[in-house]
Amino acid sequence: MKLLTLNCHAWHEENQLEKIRHLADAIKEKSYDVIALQEVNQSIDAELLYDDIKKDNYGIVLLEELERIGVRDYSFVWSFSHLVYGIYEEGVAILTKHPIVKKESFFVSLSTDSTYWKTRKIVGAQIDFYGLPLSFYSCHMGWWMDEEEPFKQQADRLLQQVKSDSPVFLMGDFNNSAALRGEGYDYLISHGLCDTYELAGTKDQGTTVEGKITGWHDNKQDLRIDLILTNKSLPVLSSEVIFNNRNKPIVSDHFGVEVEVRIPEKSESSH
Repeated sequence: MKLLTLNCHAWHEENQLEKIRHLADAIKEKSYDVIALQEVNQSIDAELLYDDIKKDNYGIVLLEELERIGVRDYSFVWSFSHLVYGIYEEGVAILTKHPIVKKESFFVSLSTDSTYWKTRKIVGAQIDFYGLPLSFYSCHMGWWMDEEEPFKQQADRLLQQVKSDSPVFLMGDFNNSAALRGEGYDYLISHGLCDTYELAGTKDQGTTVEGKITGWHDNKQDLRIDLILTNKSLPVLSSEVIFNNRNKPIVSDHFGVEVEVRIPEKSESSH
């Protein structure tokens, strides 16, 4: 099973449509089973298509580009989190080519005010993966030391919500460096989550942010803050950073992470 997570930085990028084309081309080539996207934005005043999804929703534009190049088998789930710059509605999304059995969204932040930029929402989808129920969550979390919205409280809410005996994957921008001990990354791992990067048979440096970006204005280091975590110690064949100009062109201020995981057969997973 092939997975991708990417913080899109949607509609804040120069040459945005060209970057969407690069992303669509990679999706066509790699044929990911599930894709988790964060900072999936749409204009406040854009035409409403259905539910709360508008015509210029980054995910909709990506699906249209995929269709243009002959890829028509992805379903799309999106949930609105908060407003940015008074122009966009920002949300999180999941794309998958497998049947969606259940979808959900929930706040992990203390705030549920959509006008507050620190309000955080998670979107989830349970899929039928050849007869196995697998759950995926697209996560965009806060910072460890944030006084108004501390990461620990958000993580507790997230972990409480995603409890399951079946395999669960938490994918996204966790805004906590995996290299910092005693902070958000260690907190998640100490609560029974496995990092697919650490489980991977082959992997690269794992860096998903280089230098200063939004939310990390003073950063001078290479960071691994975009993660794919799971509640099961599964065989992970590979973990690679993508869209970093070494493996595909840059499409966002974050690089993406793609992993290939072997999902046990139903008889194996029941042991």
